[in-house]
Amino acid sequence: MNPRTIEYFIYLGNVVIAILIGLALGALIIWMGGYDPIEAYIGLFETSFNLQDPYYISSTLSYATPIILTGLTFAISARAGIFNIGAEGQLYMGALGAVLIAAINPPPLIALPLALITGLLMGALWGLIAGLFRALRNVNEVVVTIMLNWIAFWIVEYARTYGLGDPRRQEKTISMPPSARLPLLVKGTELSTAFIIAILVAILIYFVMWRSKIGYYIRVLGAGVKSAKYAGINPTKTTLYVFIIGGALSGLAGALEICGRPPTYAITTGASNIAGFGFTGISVSLLGLNHPLLIIPAAIIIGGLTAGARGMQIRAKVPLEMVMAVQGLIIIALSVPGLTFLYRRWKIKKALRGGEHA
Repeated sequence: MNPRTIEYFIYLGNVVIAILIGLALGALIIWMGGYDPIEAYIGLFETSFNLQDPYYISSTLSYATPIILTGLTFAISARAGIFNIGAEGQLYMGALGAVLIAAINPPPLIALPLALITGLLMGALWGLIAGLFRALRNVNEVVVTIMLNWIAFWIVEYARTYGLGDPRRQEKTISMPPSARLPLLVKGTELSTAFIIAILVAILIYFVMWRSKIGYYIRVLGAGVKSAKYAGINPTKTTLYVFIIGGALSGLAGALEICGRPPTYAITTGASNIAGFGFTGISVSLLGLNHPLLIIPAAIIIGGLTAGARGMQIRAKVPLEMVMAVQGLIIIALSVPGLTFLYRRWKIKKALRGGEHA
């Protein structure tokens, strides 16, 4: 067994330990709140990973769909040595792009592809803005993307309030017409063909990152700016590629949520039905070691935690705020092994480069 395989086995062991620690800490919080942690966790797993009832597993997969794509956004930038946390805003803009197509009301035959393409392009444009600040002015991408997340949020809220609101239901935008909605994989659930699209995109990104010239450029940039220049790679152009591709993925995630998740097929007040998927993608990427294929099972695990929230509330009567706190603890615990694994890899690469790090 080679050292790389042993390293992955150790990582899987650490993930199991992290899950147990997260569950234990969550149980402690539930118990201190006066509720039964055993009943709460039974409710969580019964409504998330219950293979006997297609509704519950479908709910888990539907929640996993957008965070596969936002996880890919973070993973690509991390491979390039860039800390892009702008997936949240890019997802908002992608969702808004889909709603704009609903407002235009194009012919049914092109409504769905036009909505998805528009969402993808608006996400890419929002990513490009952050990329220009980083590539041309060397502005810290964390600061820029956080600011752009909030700008995107308020643009969406303004559009919902003053232009794209449903005249009969002011708590949401106009809904996507039936011709622009993705077909459901399981009737009576929220699982649509958006999940299949997300899986195919993850596989495509894997081939892009390890079987294409642009993927090679991105990974070399992650080894350092000096290494990229030595290899004849333009760091400025490659940085822009990273932000554009990442933005497109999150924009597509937003469009898929609007076109593929019943019952609203719209953006609700405060973007409540799409909020948080961008930030959760960071945890998904860390758990999946910034690898496009490993992100898929990581997203399903974390999607299950989201889907199981209702079960905890119904079975153990745990308040939503406490459920969210428990979810947060488990997600943080799950992120730690991936973070330490990647940090150890970075230290090894740094040592091999003789201490160079740019």
